[in-house]
Amino acid sequence: MIVGLIIACEVAFWVLLAAGLAFRYAFRMPRTGLALLLCEPVLEVVLFAVTAIDLRNGAEPDWRHGLAAVYIGFTVGLGHSTIAWADARVAHRFAGGPPPARPPRYGTARAVHEWKVAGRWILASAVALALLQGAVWYVGDAGDTGSLRAWQQRMLWVIGINVLIAVSYTLFPKREPSGAGAGGPAEKSVDTEAGAGTSSRR
Repeated sequence: MIVGLIIACEVAFWVLLAAGLAFRYAFRMPRTGLALLLCEPVLEVVLFAVTAIDLRNGAEPDWRHGLAAVYIGFTVGLGHSTIAWADARVAHRFAGGPPPARPPRYGTARAVHEWKVAGRWILASAVALALLQGAVWYVGDAGDTGSLRAWQQRMLWVIGINVLIAVSYTLFPKREPSGAGAGGPAEKSVDTEAGAGTSSRR
């Protein structure tokens, strides 16, 4: 049931996002669109409540409960930036909004950008860690919390990887190729990569 609810929450997230943006820009009903977008956190509240009730009713904590905590954490940490990313592109495409801002490519500006991205992932992992620890305390000595501890270790790895990426850009900043500002091949390659979508770190 927990896994099915997680899948349902993920589907509902994108459905609400699409509907909210459609009402905001296609139907020119910004308040309705905003109301739909504000319903997103309700999904995490429902998932949290169902998971807590499942544990309270005596369910043995396993990887599914840990996955629920991780999903909630990542939605808290990354949900807003995902909505903002989609909103900027829909506004530009359908409502005459300005082109979405591209992340800086070089030097200190890129390092700052990477730290901001890392901050979102660290927040997501920290929320997941807190929820997992709460579940461990809730279960206590009465159940096996090994699966929950395993998820906590994974979240520590996520934090470490993102900090390492940000530190690498700080210590070894990318330098702008000579002639890139003149519209040469280097600038064209930047434009191509910037338009690649969500695969790059935002």
